Amino acid sequence: MSAETTEFTNWLTPEQQQHWRRYLEGNARLWDALARDLESATQLSLSEYEILVRLSERDLRTMRMSELAQELAQSRSRITHTVRRLEGRGLVYRAHTPRDGRGVNCVMTRLGHDVLRRAAPIHVASVRARLIDVISDEELAVLGAVFERLVQVVSDESHED
Repeated sequence: MSAETTEFTNWLTPEQQQHWRRYLEGNARLWDALARDLESATQLSLSEYEILVRLSERDLRTMRMSELAQELAQSRSRITHTVRRLEGRGLVYRAHTPRDGRGVNCVMTRLGHDVLRRAAPIHVASVRARLIDVISDEELAVLGAVFERLVQVVSDESHED
């Protein structure tokens, strides 16, 4: 590390560093636990589950692949890979969009909807046990507000490119 980099770096204070590391560890452990609970009971990854949830909330259980990628903050190639796994299990299929024929829709099958209906209570129980019931309503509201702000900041930055 050069002296110039060290001289002008606005380092985190010890307290900020501690909070940052707690966030990193807590986030990693929470996601690992949620993923483990979901996968052991349903054989769905969190990404697969989230795709099924988003589709279930749409008319005709259909969404453009590009919208899925944007809503889940994942690259198009990652979404394509995950959708391919779901297709292999008969939970979704892909079809060209009827409007322009260029875009591709992801469509949830009846089997996909049935799998989601069985998985949702398991996932919700895990989220409750590991987050919702562990913190107060006030802390949850603060957490939601903080992440809403962070999403906005990061989204604004990505649109500046």
